[in-house]
Amino acid sequence: MTHIPEHSTATYPDTRLPAASSSAVSWGAIFAGAAAAASLALILLMLGAGLGLTSVSPWENHGLDAGTVGIAAIAWLAFTQIVASGMGGYLSGRLRTKWVDTHTDEVYFRDTAHGFLAWAVAALISAVLLTSTLGTLVGGGAKIVGNVASGAASLANKSSAIPGSSMDYFVNTMFRANNPATPANGAADPASSTVAPATPSASHPSVSPAQLAEVTGIFANSITSGALPQDDRQYVARLIAQNTGISQQEAEQRVQSTYDKAQAKLKEAKEKAQQAADAARKTTSYLMLWTFISLLAGAFVASLCATFGGRQRDL
Repeated sequence: MTHIPEHSTATYPDTRLPAASSSAVSWGAIFAGAAAAASLALILLMLGAGLGLTSVSPWENHGLDAGTVGIAAIAWLAFTQIVASGMGGYLSGRLRTKWVDTHTDEVYFRDTAHGFLAWAVAALISAVLLTSTLGTLVGGGAKIVGNVASGAASLANKSSAIPGSSMDYFVNTMFRANNPATPANGAADPASSTVAPATPSASHPSVSPAQLAEVTGIFANSITSGALPQDDRQYVARLIAQNTGISQQEAEQRVQSTYDKAQAKLKEAKEKAQQAADAARKTTSYLMLWTFISLLAGAFVASLCATFGGRQRDL
């Protein structure tokens, strides 16, 4: 009779199937793909910024123009999103756990979701890192547009607001004396040797700083309101006549002419400020729109590449 031992020490290979994954989401693979996508995007953005700085120049007729640089920046932004998102999506699909006894359509859907989630996490990481930069761009454009309304008052009240043509300059031009070579009204024949040459500085005292400040205030207030009152024009003309020796009528004509020049310069400065604000608005708008389009392209590429990575994982 053969004895059968109760416990055998022989070993046999384990032929059991692997246990099915308990979760449909592999967060480890998603975060790994997101980290790879965010890092690659940062590297490509730094490379693009370096290439962009080498292609522009502060010197005239050197480097690329602003339009070409803008188009290149948009193209590079789209390229960065596609490459980085594709890499992150592929890694999230390739590194996920294998789902056992799962329908093919369900596997495809899960891989697509993994790629999209990897892109979403990478976008959030990038948004946190670039919050200050994007906030500066958007806030700067909005600030420029908002300051257009108060630009006129600022230009009128600050004498240095209009470079090269400040309010002090316009006021000083009105108090310039006549040409000393020109004889005054009622003077004797210049050929006569009995008449001494006139000395404007002795006959007419120079304008005082208080008078200059007063006239500057009158011009600033009138330019802000949009009209120069008759009594203010006569008063300023009387000061000019007293300090330069010209007639009251000529002084009033000088005041009106100077006022018109100041108004024209202010209008030109306002138009330049409005053009700058409009250019900033358009630039910010185009940047946001193309960023939106590039992000959508990145989400699509990440989802697509995740299916490729998942398919290779299951081979």
